[in-house]
Amino acid sequence: MNALTYADVKAASERIAGLVRHVIVAPADLNDVEAIGAEGQCEVYFALEFMQHTGTFKARGAQNFIEAHRAAGTLPEAGVTIASGGNAGLACAWAARDQGIPATVFLPANAPRVKIERLRGFGADVRLIGAEYAEALAACQDFAATAGALPSHAYDHPLIAAGAGTLMEEIHRQIPDVNTVVVAVGGGGLFAGVATAAHHRGIRTIAVEPENCRALNAALEAGRPVDVAVDSVAADSLGARRVSQMALRAAQHELSRSVLVPDSDIVRARQSLWDNHRLAVEHGAGTALAGLLGPGGYRPADGEKVCVVLCGANTDPSDLVQGLA
Repeated sequence: MNALTYADVKAASERIAGLVRHVIVAPADLNDVEAIGAEGQCEVYFALEFMQHTGTFKARGAQNFIEAHRAAGTLPEAGVTIASGGNAGLACAWAARDQGIPATVFLPANAPRVKIERLRGFGADVRLIGAEYAEALAACQDFAATAGALPSHAYDHPLIAAGAGTLMEEIHRQIPDVNTVVVAVGGGGLFAGVATAAHHRGIRTIAVEPENCRALNAALEAGRPVDVAVDSVAADSLGARRVSQMALRAAQHELSRSVLVPDSDIVRARQSLWDNHRLAVEHGAGTALAGLLGPGGYRPADGEKVCVVLCGANTDPSDLVQGLA
């Protein structure tokens, strides 16, 4: 099943009510707005989703996935299993712990240590396989087939994407007249969910990817999901080799736009969030903001209201604070 509808997002909102934190939306500072270089005056907001349980929006999809299976009576004794760059695994392990079921998480061997340690803190069985997400995914699929565990997915499942889309519902409630939402894209679960909810209300969505992790942009060019190289400072959270069909369909909508940014802009945006706001976030969060800062980024129109989703708190902040006394 590759279709995703607004009704799926609404159902997810009801299913996970009270299980996740509502996102905080805060206006950006004047310096942030000036750095964006809009064509006239615009209003910029930050959706602080890095404050979500486990540090990312992934908690929404994980809860929706497990709650739906719990209600259907389809949670096996072997628990759930997932392959991840780290964040989806954290969310799955956290939601599984809440339900008292085992979670087996497959990660690339080069996954950030901070994510591995947090996973083990949630009681997950962590298995490090290969150098890329795709290799961890193949091992996860083999494990699910042999152990009988319920396979979840980091992004390519309608329950996961619908859960992510609940973020857009909360943004809209706080900024009813928002014109544009900016999100970073890896495999496309967040983008598919947010765009589905946004397009229902006529809201534009900007999909931002690193230049060397451009699964969605490449799919748009080819007209279908294709494999791409994965080589970016943000690869630990955005390093999917192939985007989901759901994300491609959402990106083909007239209210969607794809933007690519170099790693240098991602690093600069992440550092800016620390320097100006003391926000220690992942490079994935910096990617979303970089989509508005660089010369090839999106330029808001005069009077436009833009919300940038900042997501990803599972980072080592030491490189942000070097040189500070």
